[in-house]
Amino acid sequence: MRKILIVGAGQSGLQLALGLQSKGYEVTLMSNRTPDEIRSGRVMSTQCMFHTALQHERDYQLNFWESQAPRIEGLGVSVAAPDSSRAVDWVGKLDGFAQSVDQRVKMAGWMDTFAQRGGQLVIHGAAVSDLDYFSRTYDLVLVSAGKGELVSMFGRDASRSPFDAPQRALSVAYVHGMGPRPEHPEFDAVRCNLVPGVGELFVMPTLTVSGRADILFWEGVPGGPVDVFQGIKDPSEHLAKTLELMERFLPWEYTRATKVELTDANGTLSGRYAPTVRKPIGRLPGGGLVLGVADVVVANDPITGQGSNSASKCANSYLDSIIEHGDREFDADWMQATFDRHWETAQHVVKWTNAMLGVPPEHVLNLIGAGGQLQPVADRFANGFNNPADFENFFFDPEKTNAYLAEVSGAA
Repeated sequence: MRKILIVGAGQSGLQLALGLQSKGYEVTLMSNRTPDEIRSGRVMSTQCMFHTALQHERDYQLNFWESQAPRIEGLGVSVAAPDSSRAVDWVGKLDGFAQSVDQRVKMAGWMDTFAQRGGQLVIHGAAVSDLDYFSRTYDLVLVSAGKGELVSMFGRDASRSPFDAPQRALSVAYVHGMGPRPEHPEFDAVRCNLVPGVGELFVMPTLTVSGRADILFWEGVPGGPVDVFQGIKDPSEHLAKTLELMERFLPWEYTRATKVELTDANGTLSGRYAPTVRKPIGRLPGGGLVLGVADVVVANDPITGQGSNSASKCANSYLDSIIEHGDREFDADWMQATFDRHWETAQHVVKWTNAMLGVPPEHVLNLIGAGGQLQPVADRFANGFNNPADFENFFFDPEKTNAYLAEVSGAA
């Protein structure tokens, strides 16, 4: 039986651990927190998982919260005009529903399941020196902890990383008490509100530790009017600032939020990081090799909501590569090939996300505007969140965009 060590108990690490466990591998999982510490800790993300990622969870019977979490059937886009009215407003319908489960709920639940199924769960913050020791006793060591000392083992891939500084200041609040959405009260959707030159506000329904909730997620242009959350430690002050900015820039969202309260004292989060692609192989002082997983090696800005989706797709791809490799050595060539296989999917996410962080060119503005008049355009854009590779066909190139819009509008 092959022995595999996974360091980091997030979406990718746990999904991979549980998948390998189900295939008979002897898996050890290292986490710096217990399930109870995660459950009672601070919110970690704004996860919204689309159909393909959710299907990976179903395939391994890990979709424990599917019946409880809100079914997200659409993705809407609004663009604020200078007078804070809506210049653009539409919602695209998803071919397969999306869902958001607070990672405090999911990761703690998956860790409990991993231990109950006989996996070895080690609660210990790993340093490079620990991995140096473990690399001699395991057939394969995977690093899926996306922060801290371990990430420094993986060199930045400058050719795939156009930014060396954060492109957005991030701020999250989990709330109860959002009013009904008048645009489409009959179904739930993630709503993306664009404020040109200022940032974006995402509003998404979720399942949290206290039941159904909504996530208010500001992405502020650094140095702009939404970049004001650094240094705010008090959760109630954080929420008040979130609402103040909504009232100023997005009054149609604020009117639904006048009676909200935080889900819990740990329901806020803020921070920033530079989107970065790293080399996938880490070399230990003793000569051993470790393979980076998910956002250890491909960390995108969350503006396109791809973090958990990419983590799930990476875990699924790596799982296939490990199983197909059989009893052969997990050497550097295999590690590079395993990452390259994942990159075939991940590269589309990186290209699209980095494009969305910039000032949109005219053809993209035309495309987003067309979603309000042409429902097929809205639907296709929405479903691109599940399959970002499709944006190659109608988003990046002005000629392809114009041809697509002409075709859909019947002018071709």
